[in-house]
Amino acid sequence: MRTVFDTTDPDTNAYAVLTSVVVPRPIAWITSVGADGVGNLAPHSFFNVACARPPVISFASVGRKDTLRNVLATGHFVVNLVTEDLRDVANASSAPFDPTVDEAEALGVRLEPSERVPVPRVADSPVSIECTLHSSIKLGNSHLVLGDVRTITVTDDALVDGRPDIELLRPMSRLGGDAWGLSPEVVRMTRPERP
Repeated sequence: MRTVFDTTDPDTNAYAVLTSVVVPRPIAWITSVGADGVGNLAPHSFFNVACARPPVISFASVGRKDTLRNVLATGHFVVNLVTEDLRDVANASSAPFDPTVDEAEALGVRLEPSERVPVPRVADSPVSIECTLHSSIKLGNSHLVLGDVRTITVTDDALVDGRPDIELLRPMSRLGGDAWGLSPEVVRMTRPERP
């Protein structure tokens, strides 16, 4: 037996089902600055790599949130990694703050200048991905944002043999409802060669 969730039925909460089965989802903890100079810090769990060469990442804003408004107005944003020790403040930054409030300032999140974009990064996050706006697409109640990756910074203590190491990064992920995922157990498997 299977339960059928008919997404064409207006009574079906497709969002709840999708966010419970498309898991775990990485979290883009995005810093942006509006045209008015007010900073914004918000987590987005509809986030992924869109292209490898050139490097492009994507995130979706469900609804027209401050992050989306800022990115469309200025063309810049920074994705910061949410680690286990940053999870409480990252969750707190998801509250519906007034657009005139800088979440980082209100929550005491330390920011520092980025390398190439005029948007600060989260100082205590071990990874930042600095982006300029590539394009955006309106999809129903959401906007898909594509960002050209300009610079990636990783703290030296999170690198092994010159590559970021998941066991040192300890990234959080989003699951369904109020559930968040801790860093996963790592299983290493060699990719098969062409038969």
